[in-house]
Amino acid sequence: MKIDLKNKKALVGGGSDGLGKASAIALSRCGAEVTLVSHNENKLKNALSLLDISHGQKHKYLVVDYNDFPSYQKIISSFLEKESIDILINNTQGPPAGNISEKNIEDYQAAFDLLFKVNCYHSLLAVKKMKNNGWGRIINFSSLAVKEPMENLVLSNTIRSAWQSWCKSLAEYYAPFGITVNTILTGLFDTERIKNLTETQAQQQGISFEKALENRVSAIPIQRLGNPKEYGNLVAFLASNEASYLTGTSIPLDGGATKGI
Repeated sequence: MKIDLKNKKALVGGGSDGLGKASAIALSRCGAEVTLVSHNENKLKNALSLLDISHGQKHKYLVVDYNDFPSYQKIISSFLEKESIDILINNTQGPPAGNISEKNIEDYQAAFDLLFKVNCYHSLLAVKKMKNNGWGRIINFSSLAVKEPMENLVLSNTIRSAWQSWCKSLAEYYAPFGITVNTILTGLFDTERIKNLTETQAQQQGISFEKALENRVSAIPIQRLGNPKEYGNLVAFLASNEASYLTGTSIPLDGGATKGI
């Protein structure tokens, strides 16, 4: 199966690194024109240089800090007023790790603004033009914590669950207009985010980073971390016409780590 995304425009949140960058590369190789979004301009420039241009695409980037909502709102509104986006990748960085005794109401508000308010705002802007075009793809990067809450990720557990519920409603409402909305429940991938979380866990447990990572990997049936390229492959499929009957779903990509059905 060959995935053809030529003449499609994609906006990729968190596109300067990790799973966002891997997904942007995959989309560009399928012919999509990509706009990367992140707060780190140096990393954005590096990621931009890795995107495929064999189909004549003109990729670009936006420097946006999701934690500064007024500034983000101004930049993203201006962009989406001018641009029609076919593929929207909702991917913000995760909130700080911590258990329920370590977080206060301000922490929950900050996590809500980051994981829900930001993604909701630009999704509602982008979907208007998708509806007019009769085609669109919204792909959310989420976490296994939605299905199996993790003690040390209480903010992510809580807000991502609310976001997933909202996206189910979004998928149902816009399905008649050729727009699909799907969520990837992300397992453990070889990224800086997992390295940082593992380092925090190691410090809390008083063990080495290597031992903490070994413990994480041993809980994965496939017995390894995921390769970001594998993530990008799923994103490209969900963005394609081949996935046109798939919407409102949550897909675990976790090497078999989810214990529930």
